[in-house]
Amino acid sequence: MKLVAGLLFVAVLAVPAVGRPQVSAAVLRAAAARVDITPPLSDLPGGYDGVHDPLFVRALALDNGRTRAALVTVDAGAISDEIWKRASSHASETFGIPVAQILITATHSHTASRGGGQREVDGILEALRRAFEALQPAHIAYGTGQSYINVNRNIIDPKTRRWWEGPNREGPSDKTVAVVYVHSTAGKPIAVYYNYAVHAVLLGQLDRFSADLPGAASAYIEDAIGDGAVALWSEGAAGDQNPIYFQQTYDLREIRIREHAKRGIDIGNSMPPGGQGLDRSDPMVIKLMRQQEQMSLSMGQMLGEEVLFVVRNALERPEARADIVGAQSSFSCPGRKRTDSGRAGYSGTYVDAEPVPIRLSLLTIGDIAIGGVNAEVFSLIAQRLKQESPLKRTMMATLTNGLAPSGYIPHDAAFGFNTFEVLSSRLKPGCAESGIVGGLIDLMERSRAASDASNEPSAK
Repeated sequence: MKLVAGLLFVAVLAVPAVGRPQVSAAVLRAAAARVDITPPLSDLPGGYDGVHDPLFVRALALDNGRTRAALVTVDAGAISDEIWKRASSHASETFGIPVAQILITATHSHTASRGGGQREVDGILEALRRAFEALQPAHIAYGTGQSYINVNRNIIDPKTRRWWEGPNREGPSDKTVAVVYVHSTAGKPIAVYYNYAVHAVLLGQLDRFSADLPGAASAYIEDAIGDGAVALWSEGAAGDQNPIYFQQTYDLREIRIREHAKRGIDIGNSMPPGGQGLDRSDPMVIKLMRQQEQMSLSMGQMLGEEVLFVVRNALERPEARADIVGAQSSFSCPGRKRTDSGRAGYSGTYVDAEPVPIRLSLLTIGDIAIGGVNAEVFSLIAQRLKQESPLKRTMMATLTNGLAPSGYIPHDAAFGFNTFEVLSSRLKPGCAESGIVGGLIDLMERSRAASDASNEPSAK
């Protein structure tokens, strides 16, 4: 199916581990692949009793004849530092991709592997192998749309007047869907890389492996585009963002609270993971879980339709060539350790702890910037980045290239709220927001300077 033709040629940057970024601009070759990493039933971890839908690694490979880069997304709750290092190191050695030019992003499905393992590493390497073996001349373009399937999830409970979880339709929430579209020079679709901020938590109480909303959206896009195209979900700043229609989960939580209370256990201000304590023969539980499955498909299709709208109608400013620059950096923030318990609604108590390292990654394609953070980030931090970025077309890919020991990263003002994300964060306030925004903008400025220098006559 031919959607768009004659757009943007891309080059890929080689970034040394130390030193100034290097830039090159040339005709792009690209290919994408998808590899099934669903575990067999015999390998399911404790707490899971089946598989709801398949899990995948999706990879987009880029090559300009001088250097290579890769965008990878994995249906996993997160990718640990150990797994990221293992996968990126092997990918670099096997396929000649500089580590700084590999972005590995977890879709953050709460019904998948928590931190990744050898199955995920093998899937990443296999997807890259298939993609690099299929490279062909390609064009790339960028556009944005709007989707309203997410909502801020922190509210003041009307009964207790304390912070709790629920749809805060007036709270900060970014509705932007950023889309990077890649197709062959003949117009055949290769890949869609799309970025959106929402938690993949719709099926969390089914206790079956699932790619959740990201899997439903990507499958819908791939089916709609056809021709073997691959749709890569990029997790935006969803630290405080839930699906907007989430009532079934709240209803099931209330059932769990009542069932535990019958046994003398109070979980009102805590929440065991999954669907522990639910009677799966209860008609109400069955109905609510069926509705959750319907919501996952429905919202995945709604997000998929917006991505398809952008591909068909809203791709911006085609370019023939573009410099591409990649870089990484890290910084640390003062840490804290909580000494009490309770999910939300009350102030926590803390003692000082070791500083918390946070890793930043950047890949720019012309004036398109993908800023990576290895943690769950609140929406307003990404919105601030986009407002202050020197590059108009900026997105934030969270849970990218490892996993920081920070827990959630709230924006500075949110530390005054007794929400569960703030209470569980291992960060002291006043550091991470400016560190992320300033750090990524610094990488952009360095990248832009390198790009400008490469285009001077003396640099050619």
